[in-house]
Amino acid sequence: MANNESKSDQNSETRFYNPYKDLEVPIRNLYQLPTSPEFLFDEEARRKRRSWGENLTLYTGCSYLAGSIAGAGVGLVDGVRSFESGDTMKLRVNRILNSSGHAGRTWGNRAGIIGLLYAGIESGIEAVRDTDDAWNSVAAGLGTGALYRAARGVRSAAVAGAVGGVLVGAAVTAKQVLKRYVPI
Repeated sequence: MANNESKSDQNSETRFYNPYKDLEVPIRNLYQLPTSPEFLFDEEARRKRRSWGENLTLYTGCSYLAGSIAGAGVGLVDGVRSFESGDTMKLRVNRILNSSGHAGRTWGNRAGIIGLLYAGIESGIEAVRDTDDAWNSVAAGLGTGALYRAARGVRSAAVAGAVGGVLVGAAVTAKQVLKRYVPI
């Protein structure tokens, strides 16, 4: 075993135990993992944006989280407003928790559905047009608003679609302005 020691082990004062030392397998090659992303197909490697599944997960999850936090804040305010003069501290905390939980779930589910619709429509438009630009996002916002309010009638769907398109257009414009004028 002393003959198999490398020169670096002989020069150092401490000798570390290596269970793979006597094996003829280049063990270092087994555990050197690549740092770049790995793709199954070359088409995936050439793309410069997230896949439709990643977009779906990201938009749905982020919007659900943001909606839940905003709803919990609204529920907190509603819970504090519902205090009565004779309430004990335990009852007040219970009112706050109940109203925060109820409003947080409601707002989170609504925002999650909007994120789900947006991601699906945007990915569908991108697949049909075979291009990735700002118009895909604006059209997805328009379609999301219209589809989300479609059950309330044509007028409500048209207004919600216009609001969705304008909001996404403003967000895309703000992103472009930030990219251009804010050094990151």
